[in-house]
Amino acid sequence: MDDVMIIELIWLGLLIVFSIVEAVTVGLTVIWFSAGALAALICAALGGPLWLQITLFAAISLICLAFVRPFAKKCLNNKIVHTNADRIIGTDANVTEAIDNIKGTGVVSVSGVIWSAKSEGEAIEEGSLVRIIRIEGAKVVVEPVNTL
Repeated sequence: MDDVMIIELIWLGLLIVFSIVEAVTVGLTVIWFSAGALAALICAALGGPLWLQITLFAAISLICLAFVRPFAKKCLNNKIVHTNADRIIGTDANVTEAIDNIKGTGVVSVSGVIWSAKSEGEAIEEGSLVRIIRIEGAKVVVEPVNTL
């Protein structure tokens, strides 16, 4: 086996390995390197010098990474799962049990639903009006509403 055939087999091996890894991960993680290995394999098959093969591998991989990855990331990473609970963020609620982060107490009522609550800052007295700013697990995080 001559050196040219060995180099072609190396590029083919890399192409296969990158393709298998991509198929297993299903997240567009190394597909760019598969494209680069394919370009280098074609260059090797056409008799291109090793420096050109390596340059093509690097260039095609980087070009694919730069242009395809942002698009793929936008399309594939939709991990935010919105729930009906998200609708209460930004709404006002009544404190039905004093909120004290140190004691771990606090309950609010929003639209007739009772939620455990914690304050973004200081303790809040029962009967106060608060605004829900986010949900952390099963608790709402609130801040006092200034009623001036």
